[in-house]
Amino acid sequence: MSTMKINLPYVIFLGDIEDKTLVKTGAGLAKWCGDDILGQLRLASCAVDLGLTELTLTEAIAKGAKSLVIGVATVGGSIKPSWLPTFVQALEAGLDIINGLHTNLSNIPELAEAQKKSSGRIINVRQVTGEFPIATGKKRRGMRLLTVGTDCAVGKKYTALELSLGLNTAGIDATFRATGQTGIMIAGEGLPVDSVVSDFVSGAAELISPDNNADHWDIIEGQGSLFNPSFSAVSLGLLHGSQPDAIIVCHDVARETISTCPDYQLPTLQACIDLHLQCARIVNPNVRCIGVSVNTSSLNQDMREEYLQALEQELGLPCVDPLITGCDTLIKELMMQFYPQRTRQAHAEL
Repeated sequence: MSTMKINLPYVIFLGDIEDKTLVKTGAGLAKWCGDDILGQLRLASCAVDLGLTELTLTEAIAKGAKSLVIGVATVGGSIKPSWLPTFVQALEAGLDIINGLHTNLSNIPELAEAQKKSSGRIINVRQVTGEFPIATGKKRRGMRLLTVGTDCAVGKKYTALELSLGLNTAGIDATFRATGQTGIMIAGEGLPVDSVVSDFVSGAAELISPDNNADHWDIIEGQGSLFNPSFSAVSLGLLHGSQPDAIIVCHDVARETISTCPDYQLPTLQACIDLHLQCARIVNPNVRCIGVSVNTSSLNQDMREEYLQALEQELGLPCVDPLITGCDTLIKELMMQFYPQRTRQAHAEL
């Protein structure tokens, strides 16, 4: 798998973005890497605010910034021309540019020239190198959980990160496996599966979570959605290559239509669970859904509690907002479904 090293601390570049759904990279870094972030850098027309310290490039350098991280994930991974002057200045000042977009910044002449003139580096996180095998479909040792979703940007990464932390806190050996640019920046390693040629996505997913100890859990960051016509291919390849023993379905309660295809309604959660289990059973007949993770940030506390309780009654599974209510009930469900004897013994000792 590809690994990378980011020079710390860094400033998050938000450019002139107006759509808050496009800054999930910056928001994820702000949530999980707070101690390493000096602030945010926005251009004049930027309408999105992560609530970080506002910095100019000069101020960021004065505070000791070593890297400028592009905190924006544009549709198609393109670079806006209005960003280039800032990138050139950053490189010429010796800052690294950490790029999680599909566009290879090293192929942009003015940036390539600026990189030659200074110690600043362009680090293209999403550019995969080397060849990948096709999937073998062989069962690997260890346990695997994949986060899946009703759409893109509904909390798959956040859920995987919170669950990994919760499992380790509970004494269960677990590793977060990053499959997207933000996850790789947080974890320090991983593989951007949406940059892999389609025939080899499942094979790449097998590499992401190799053989491990029998009771070790790989918590694999999901991508896209089977229900999103724009990105369903990577979702299915990741699902089959992961061979998950368990899935958690992720959803945003405020979302009504598919993000990139607004003419399509979001599926019901039950339909989402059923389709993912049906597809996952091709490679693992024993796969189970252990719960639902919901982004309820658009609801007040009373509405959140009412919504999650009603959803639990409807689906018969624990339903949480991992950033607000935590993942304890998901961990309990995992233990009950996969380690029932250990769970009964723990209850008997209480």
